[in-house]
Amino acid sequence: MADTTARFALPFILPGQAQKELFHNEALARIDLALHPAVEGPAATEPPTAPAEGECWVVANGASGDWAGHDAMLAMWSEGGWRFVAPAPGTSAWNKAASMPLLWDGYQWREGELRCAALLVNGVQVVGGRQPGVPSPSGGTIIDEEARLAINALTAALMSHGLIE
Repeated sequence: MADTTARFALPFILPGQAQKELFHNEALARIDLALHPAVEGPAATEPPTAPAEGECWVVANGASGDWAGHDAMLAMWSEGGWRFVAPAPGTSAWNKAASMPLLWDGYQWREGELRCAALLVNGVQVVGGRQPGVPSPSGGTIIDEEARLAINALTAALMSHGLIE
């Protein structure tokens, strides 16, 4: 049997183990970090000088000090010092400073991106997959400049939102 869980390396209590409460408490501290994390701001390479207990960060690549060797991990300050959890692909965190989600894709933290096949509001799909572009309103036998300007503006808005090519 392994000493830790496969995804977040939470310590197991093993048969005959002394001071089981230490391992149990360590697992709870890491769960506190890994379960719905909320980080203080963007990824950082240096630990803050005066963290409050329970504050969390994403450790940036090339980190130094107490964070050296913990690139891309979640870090939380606790009464026992820094605790680290390596994110599993699909782990999401909330960036409190930016009020945006972070998503670990297995290679990097992506900020402010939501990935889905459709966006529904009250059960009604309002955004789906990207559709082909709308043809330019040119040609025809009757020139209606106002209608063409309105269609061009609508097409530009749809394109700027990424809804059409």
